Amino acid sequence: MRGPVGYPRWTPYLFIAPFVLVFAVFMIYPLGQSLILSLKQSYGPRYEVFVGLDNYKRLLVDREFWTATRNTFFYTLASVTIQLPLALGLAMLLNRPRLKGRAFMRLVFFSPSLVGVVFVAMMFSVMFAEKSGLVNAFLRSIVPGFPQEFPWLQKYVLTALIISSLWMYVGFNMVYFLAALQSVSADALEASAIDGANAWQRFWHVIIPEIQPVAGFVVLLSIIGSLQLFELPLVLLNGPGPENRGLTLVMYLYQNGFERNDLGYASAVGWTIAILLMGLAIGQQRLSRQR
Repeated sequence: MRGPVGYPRWTPYLFIAPFVLVFAVFMIYPLGQSLILSLKQSYGPRYEVFVGLDNYKRLLVDREFWTATRNTFFYTLASVTIQLPLALGLAMLLNRPRLKGRAFMRLVFFSPSLVGVVFVAMMFSVMFAEKSGLVNAFLRSIVPGFPQEFPWLQKYVLTALIISSLWMYVGFNMVYFLAALQSVSADALEASAIDGANAWQRFWHVIIPEIQPVAGFVVLLSIIGSLQLFELPLVLLNGPGPENRGLTLVMYLYQNGFERNDLGYASAVGWTIAILLMGLAIGQQRLSRQR
């Protein structure tokens, strides 16, 4: 049969066939295999035993898994409650039309996100050095009685990770907020000012509703990125850190899959993370629709 313009009806499918084939081979098939693998206990790539849901039951009583979950969620909470308000504040500062050097300042704040994660981790591992680190030297110069040696990477691992990620990602999220702020209606701001609204009231009742779709996207992006934290602690701490204080969910997946060769359990951890991410994405989407 032929279509309305004289071409066979299967012609459109011919054009999308390469994408469907690549997507099936490199996405659907690996996902299906990993789901099957999560129902098995494996000792390397050749020995596998079907155990059903035992891997998922094991997660419920695995202390390392819950340590990784606690660390990951603490880091995620800090990313949302500290990083995003800072990014929004910078965006509002750089959105002021009378501010001189706005373009240069935008580049300065955004440039850390262009640097690789491995480079950032190596740089902050030197800055957080217990004896000669720049962070400790700076704190000693401004805080009276600050100790000569402060163990950032031994006891305050999550704090070091949060500070490192702030330096890297605040400017990145700032760009999203800056784009959203530039689309806020100037007429609405002017009308609210004429009605007697102060700066805080204009921010809360005019700016926030206007940038809400972008803000929701940035929050979701930050949560997903935080739950996938892996390279930064791996390089900064050369592993999970003392007493697993820097252990994250993705690092725990890596340890089980590539260091302990338990690919089945690693797949169960991976699918747990995937289900969590899908749940957050669906919840955020429904919340946005309701608003």
